[in-house]
Amino acid sequence: MSELQSPSDVADLVQLIDGWLSGFAESGDHVLAIDRGTSDETSFGEPRWYVRLAGESKEIVTIWLTLGQRTLRYETYVMPAPEENAAELADQLLRRNDRLVGVHFSVGHEDAIYLRGAIPDSAITADELDRVVGTLYQTVEHAFPALIRLGFARRFAS
Repeated sequence: MSELQSPSDVADLVQLIDGWLSGFAESGDHVLAIDRGTSDETSFGEPRWYVRLAGESKEIVTIWLTLGQRTLRYETYVMPAPEENAAELADQLLRRNDRLVGVHFSVGHEDAIYLRGAIPDSAITADELDRVVGTLYQTVEHAFPALIRLGFARRFAS
């Protein structure tokens, strides 16, 4: 098990993430918003950021980064629970998971589809943050059209 981060270590990581996100926001006009708060899932008040990006396949991709004392967890909402073809969609998600590195598709609240992952706090660097955000964004952009058409096929029928 990895070591618990001290308050000063966590503060350093918060500063690193804030700095990287600030530079990321300045680097392109696809960044719609960046905000920071605390998690509402626990009473620990973990630092949490959200990054809203303009997509092409999916109009908006929102990425959440949550900094714990041992890990940085990250996730994005992909789509709501499928209205049809649920078994085929689950099969496709599992097959996609087999090719992914550092992220995985999962089922969350109300059977919605998410893309999630985590890295140890000791692995947080600017390059790793770039990889994490880029992987989440690119995976959603690539997978979303096929997933949404499968899960909501009748809405796309001509």
